[in-house]
Parts: sequence; structure tokens; C-alpha cells
Amino acid sequence: MSRTAITFLAMSGVRVVNPELRELGLTLPGFIERGKVIASLPSLGLLTLAGLTPPDWDIEYVEYDETSPEVVEQILNKSHDLVAISSLSARIEEAYALANRLRQRGKTVILGGLHTSVLPDEAETHVDAVVVGQGEPVWQQVLSDYVAGDLKQRYVGIRSNTFEPWSIPRYDLLDTGRYNRITTQTMRGCPHDCAFCGASRMISDFKRKSLDYIKQELEAITAIWPHPFIELADDNTFVDHQWSMALAQLLTTYRLKWFTETDIRVADHPELLDALRESGCKQLLIGFESVDVSSLSEADSRGWKQKRRDRYLEAIHAIQSRGITVNGCFIMGFDHDTPTIFEETSKFVKESGLAEVQVTIATPFPGTEFYRRLKGEGRLRADRFWDKCTLFDLNFQPKNMSITALESGFRDLIRAIYSTEETNRRKSISTQIYRKYGKVS
Repeated sequence: MSRTAITFLAMSGVRVVNPELRELGLTLPGFIERGKVIASLPSLGLLTLAGLTPPDWDIEYVEYDETSPEVVEQILNKSHDLVAISSLSARIEEAYALANRLRQRGKTVILGGLHTSVLPDEAETHVDAVVVGQGEPVWQQVLSDYVAGDLKQRYVGIRSNTFEPWSIPRYDLLDTGRYNRITTQTMRGCPHDCAFCGASRMISDFKRKSLDYIKQELEAITAIWPHPFIELADDNTFVDHQWSMALAQLLTTYRLKWFTETDIRVADHPELLDALRESGCKQLLIGFESVDVSSLSEADSRGWKQKRRDRYLEAIHAIQSRGITVNGCFIMGFDHDTPTIFEETSKFVKESGLAEVQVTIATPFPGTEFYRRLKGEGRLRADRFWDKCTLFDLNFQPKNMSITALESGFRDLIRAIYSTEETNRRKSISTQIYRKYGKVS
């Protein structure tokens, strides 16, 4: 008797559409390095669903990017009749085209992810079933219905404040040689309500994973990678100080390095920063969003980030002086932004001593408050622009500058902060920070 088989297909990698920026990005060392890190991360969501798949199923995990068309033939020629695809907005059109092709060859296709959760009616025209919201609560029902020949068109994962049901992601499905980082998750969602965020509240309320669950996942990772570099797939890890200290203590028991995202309040707790450093934390990514206090009024409805603008320099120094580098993130294209924002941002990056920086263009992801506002104001450049949801392509009419001014100003900023000289300067800052604690890496 043949075993039921499934292919988990991750649509990996994102390609910038703007040809000038794409060509420019290929020449800038700092831009290239961070891009390689992001592109190499596996799909934690699919690996988690694989962990919830019954043990009597044959499972394959595949990553598909635009440079590997042979992957399609590989899937088409396999006996796996069920294919589960996860894709973000930037590659959803490719996912639809691939799903259409797979179905023409007799495969059953299930599609999930943030984009599908926001626009399930659109997605349903291309696949046999869609999973809306969190996949874990409904996944075993999906598989049971498939086996029974009664697959429904839509499954909706309930919102809850717990991680039940839960399973260890199937890290064993990965080719370890392909990745420079591996992902796990300690929490989901975020207490902030940033208008532009396409992840923090879209499919889940804010909730933390139990330390016991995290421990089991760390055991699974270190069984395969003895000394891994882990990227936490969190939106805001250190919301709760007491829980954060306990997490740091747990991580200290393993020989690993790690990275995560959080907000500026972590700088208020030097004892936590010390604990994070000792646990192997190498860098914190913090969304500063803008150097302009007026632009920050657009970030979240409560003005949480705007109220902290005057502490940016102090916070960066507090964190980096404890041996952890900061990757500062800034968004260009807020309504209050004028063409001066690019030079102001470049100047702040240099003066702040940031060890790393990430700049993007404001992107109206479907389902966000930012998208709804721009659509209501008639400022979207197209009704359907999903392939340009890359964080580097402009999809709307700016308010206080022209489209040309925003795009050219952004290119100039990219040239300034990701040049060889600036990239080497920030690397030197990182080296000095790590050397202070005898841990250069």
C-alpha cells in the first residue's frame, strides 16, 4: 500500500522590480549581504505544518525561486499529488501561475500565507483549497479531508492567545549546507499597531510560546546544527521584561549565536542587555522607522514611536555599549516626508554609530491600514501591484514629493549608506563592539 505524500513548497526570494535599483543593488556590498541572509531563510510556517503532518505521510520540503525552473519539473514528475504552497505578496502571482500548472498535471494544491489570508477570494481561483490565518489549528483537518476525498475550498484558522496545537518544525527536512541562519519563533504578533506592518496583527493576536516549547525546538536545531546562528522569526521579542530574562537564561544554556527584532524599550534594561549578550545575541533589529518626528506620527495610532524619537541616539548607544549591535530600520515615503528626508537619514546613520542599517520604501501591503488609507484616497498607482510589494518598489503617489523625487532620492540614499566605504565603516563598528567582550565574529 502506497503512502500518502505531500510536497511543501516555499516561494523563496524576492526580486526588486525597479530596474535601476535592481542594477544598483547588485553592486553594493552591504545591500547584497543582507539580501543573501534574508533569501536564505527557510519557511518556518511550512516546516511547522510538516511537523503536524502524520508520521505515515511521505514529506518533501522544496524552495522555489525564479532561478531554478527545474524545481517545477521535479515536482511535476514526483508521485506527490498534494502540494502545499506558502507565498508572500511579492511572489503571489508566480505562486498562482505555478499552482495553475500543477493542477493541470493532476496535482492538488493548497495555498496559505499572509496574502492568501487577506485575499482568499482571489487565491481560491487558482488552487483547490486555501488556508486563511494560522494554519496549525486546521492543518490536520485539511489532511484528513484530503484523504477522505472531501477537501473544502477554504479553511480558517481560529485566532487564539496560545500556540496550541503545536509541533516541532521539521528541521530535519532541510539541506543544512544551504543556510547561513536557521529560524525559530518565540512569539507571534505585536502589541503595537503600526499602520504599514504586514505581519504583526494580520493572522494572530500577540502571544508568546512557552519556554518548554522553545527548549524543544532548540534541542531539535542543535541536534542538526551543533553551533547554529538562529534568527528568531518574531515581530517584537522583548515586550515582557520578566519573560525576556527567562528566555535569555534558556538561550545561555546552548552554544549558539542569534538575532531578533524588537522595539526601543529594550535599551531601558541594562541587565537584560547583559543577559542577551551572554546568551549569544549578536544583533537586534529595531524599527526606528524615521528620523523625522512628524513622519513618526503616521507610524502607529498611539504615537508610541513618535514619543521616543528624542531617545534614539541614547538607545543605540545603550545597546551597543553592552556588546550587541543594532540594525536600525528606516522607511522612506511617509506623508510628512519631503526630499530632505534622504540626507537627514544618511546623516543620522553616520552620527548614530549604528552597526547596521536597513532602509525601505513605504509599502501598502494588502490588509494593512496603510493600504486601506491610500486606496480610500485614490493614491495607489494600480489596483493590483503584488509583484512590487518588495519594500523597494514604489506603489503609490507620495504626498510631499513627486514619484521621481522619492525614487531618485531613495537610490541616492542606497548609494550613500551601502557603499564600500560605509559598509566597511559599519563593519569596523561591529568589530569594536564585539572585541570589547572578546567575541569578534
